[in-house]
Amino acid sequence: MKHSPRLWTVLSCSLLVASLGAGATACGGSADNPLSARPYDAGEQVTFNQPPGGGRAADPDKPLEVTAKGTDSRITDVMAVDTHGRRLAGELSAKGDRWHSTSPMAAGVHYTVTVSTEDRHGAPGQRTLAFDTTPAKKVLKVEFGPDEGKYGVGQPITAELSEPVKDKAARALVERGLVIDTPEPVEGAWHWVDDKNLHFRPKEYWPAHSWVSVRSNLEGVKIEEDLHGTASKPLKLEIGDRVEVTTDAAAHTLTFERNGEVINTIPVTTGKPGFSTRNGVKVVLGKQYFVQMRGDTVGIGGSEYYNLPVYYATRVTWSGEYVHAAPWSVGSQGYENVSHGCTGMSTGNAAWFYENISEGDIVRVINSIGDDMEPFGNGYGDWNLDWKDWRDGSYLLKGTQEGRSPVDQARLRPSV
Repeated sequence: MKHSPRLWTVLSCSLLVASLGAGATACGGSADNPLSARPYDAGEQVTFNQPPGGGRAADPDKPLEVTAKGTDSRITDVMAVDTHGRRLAGELSAKGDRWHSTSPMAAGVHYTVTVSTEDRHGAPGQRTLAFDTTPAKKVLKVEFGPDEGKYGVGQPITAELSEPVKDKAARALVERGLVIDTPEPVEGAWHWVDDKNLHFRPKEYWPAHSWVSVRSNLEGVKIEEDLHGTASKPLKLEIGDRVEVTTDAAAHTLTFERNGEVINTIPVTTGKPGFSTRNGVKVVLGKQYFVQMRGDTVGIGGSEYYNLPVYYATRVTWSGEYVHAAPWSVGSQGYENVSHGCTGMSTGNAAWFYENISEGDIVRVINSIGDDMEPFGNGYGDWNLDWKDWRDGSYLLKGTQEGRSPVDQARLRPSV
């Protein structure tokens, strides 16, 4: 007897009607339609290569495989989701007889795997398996900065890694797992400062009166051989007014703008020859009502040594550059530069500046004969890199055309 080849049953309808009230059916009677039935238990139709028996956890470094048993059923879909809602990528064979993961499983997490099948008549089946993966032997933790609070529009986000990451692909993976949320779309990028430190800034300053949050999605994710991500504390910052301060060292004036409006112009003195104030954009690091300033702490001695009580001090570099009260130089303020690199003003003006400036605000120096502000290592000079150079410090964006890469749209995603 000649047998015709076995065909998978394909059921179709020219019109599908669903009635919420009466439970109407489509394509004729529902009793004979295998697609209308609840999925049957497909436990006897599929096998898993993981986890091993005896209640042991699965090895995250081994791929997950699901195989259809026999020829009377096939796999139609596999959804493997971990504790954090991350779906494990995988590939299904054309015949539907095998599915395998195409990315490593996360370590130290719980997985729920749902396998959908259909038999030779098209009736749906389902099998669910839940298991844990073994914890990582070595973990990568991310510490975000600055401290939670309210900041100006120039404040960069920092990420310090507990372990160095040097491999290019691993760095791209780390970037992809550091998620920035904002209330509205903002273009931005991570920049690798060194093997353990990244900074994030938008192309332009943060939108005023908004917020930005950052979190790590790397928990359990394999970064490099024997190195997996672990849980990290998220961070949320409130962004205040757009405050931009411009100090013109040649004109000896400081101009204070808030939200695009000039609200004060102050006579100042900046660094004298040999101690000239750095040009460029700096970000306010903090404020101190009183600082005892000594020349030897910044390598100044001899005839230039000083030891002075200083009030209303706003810090802009780690090496000791401040905007502060300098009552001893009032006669020079607005006329000449006589300081050792700081920006000095009268006590009254310094008190006003101190009350109106905040951490994260922008302080820019122009027309000084001094060096340029370093991008990293002496405070936040991040804004002194142009946008192309900043993007080139990202292992996700380097070499891509601005605005064309899908990563550009995904780096800062608006909150929903």
